[in-house]
Amino acid sequence: MLLAIDVGNTNLVFALFDGDEVKARWRIATDARRTGDEYAVWLLQLLGTVGIERSDIDQVIYGSVVPRADHNLSVLCEEYLGITPLVAGQGKASWGFEIDVEQPSSLGADRALNCIAASKLVGGDMIVVDFGTATKFEAVDFNGTYKGGIITPGINLSLDALVGKTAKLPRIAIAAPETRSVIGRNTEDQMLIGIFWGYVAMMEGLIERMRAEIGRPVKVVATGGLAVLFDEHTDIFDVVDRDLTIRGLQILADRAARKD
Repeated sequence: MLLAIDVGNTNLVFALFDGDEVKARWRIATDARRTGDEYAVWLLQLLGTVGIERSDIDQVIYGSVVPRADHNLSVLCEEYLGITPLVAGQGKASWGFEIDVEQPSSLGADRALNCIAASKLVGGDMIVVDFGTATKFEAVDFNGTYKGGIITPGINLSLDALVGKTAKLPRIAIAAPETRSVIGRNTEDQMLIGIFWGYVAMMEGLIERMRAEIGRPVKVVATGGLAVLFDEHTDIFDVVDRDLTIRGLQILADRAARKD
């Protein structure tokens, strides 16, 4: 079995693959101080809950945007699983597609993995949208070449800034407003309208501008925790796949295995 680990700024996602099937997934808050021993205690207990032995895992790959967490993940793999992990973007797990931007090395692992998975899932000209700590928009052409993108603050980050920099605005939960009216009648509704519909308008507007610049028909692929919520309130997405990033890891691991 393959253990794929997506190391994000907010959370780490651990996913177990049996072939192409995701057998289990778990999430833990990102903390660069967490040791390999702590990861091991947490992970081995969770494996037990689904009846999987550590010996069932024969391959590990991780993709990381938090370099300070990498060493302790390697300790987990080497000392507790007895496996040298593949690192997304390096060695046998190199990206395998052209990155046509000014600084190719600056492309984050999560963004590259999303492009890899979306290319296999959809193909053709694409815009890939990932709703995470930051929201990222990626342009991928029909040859699978990464052409560039957009980075914006994630919706929760935007809300944190709004509440943190004001004296009286309350903390609210991210949700769709109960009505489609964009004229709020109280402070909480006004905030929710501004955050939610403002974010939908930003997202739709940027995608339409990207479409116009690309100049060819494109499909829009969305992933991330809030993709399903937004999909219920916009027609802009062609495909929504919450597992896009970890599927990118699985694709790289499969390629690496074929190189052996």
